[in-house]
Amino acid sequence: MRREELGSLAMFMAVADEGSFTKAAGKLGISQSALSHSLRRLEARLGLRLLTRTTRSVAPTLAGERLIETLRPALQDIDQKLVALTELRDRPAGTVRITTSSHAANTLLWPAINRLTAENPDINVEINIESGLVDIVAERYDAGIRLGERLEQDMIAIPISPRLRMAAVASPSYLSGKTIPETPYDLAQHSCINLRLSTSGGLYAWEFERDGKEIRVKTQGQLVFNDINLIVEAALTGHGIAFMLEDHVKDHLFSGNLVRVLEEWCEPFDGYYLYYPSRRQPSPAFNLVLDALRYKR
Repeated sequence: MRREELGSLAMFMAVADEGSFTKAAGKLGISQSALSHSLRRLEARLGLRLLTRTTRSVAPTLAGERLIETLRPALQDIDQKLVALTELRDRPAGTVRITTSSHAANTLLWPAINRLTAENPDINVEINIESGLVDIVAERYDAGIRLGERLEQDMIAIPISPRLRMAAVASPSYLSGKTIPETPYDLAQHSCINLRLSTSGGLYAWEFERDGKEIRVKTQGQLVFNDINLIVEAALTGHGIAFMLEDHVKDHLFSGNLVRVLEEWCEPFDGYYLYYPSRRQPSPAFNLVLDALRYKR
């Protein structure tokens, strides 16, 4: 097989993974026309159509699906062999791709990466912010960062933060003259500021726990956001009760701009973990990232 045909196969996989010529071309750093021309040549050589193209989407044909089944493990094996070669370098090198939430990126990941990259100029790090869960194998991330309770079973998970707490909060002006909720069920009598989940599209059900008893409550209110910062702002301006990680509002709690309710129903839970596939061999660069993030109790 000629070298350009290997390149065409890699381009085909990029289009199949992204489901878009535009996204695949951007990922590969080439023009859409060059990408389309390369795939047409591959299809002509095979005498088979590999992709079904419409104005809105791209999907593999049956032949394309079979080619993907053959190529994916082969390309993953090549990636692993290339990673192994980096161990022969004097200094760790390579790119580490991580998907994470905005909060974990700002409070944990960036401080560690800031120091690490300054000390290791040959290590490149790509951080992608996602509020929902991501298939790190399909999206070809080296690792993800999520809360412990949301991890998949077949992943190696390393703790990178202490235990966390949620906080139900409101402004003093909102609570003035109202009955303070004593149980999560009392939230039905209040205006609550809700979070729209990007993964499912549904509203986040508020999760409480006390003395081993877990309660999930669906709340109602005038406002729904998919951004925590806006939820905090709405709570500060008296629009109702909000529910989020305590860390988001600790300064406002200290200043008295917000006050807690249902504090005894917000018990600590497992914090953030960095997770990666158990069958993947970590590179020296990845191991340095892992060591920089590992939570030291």
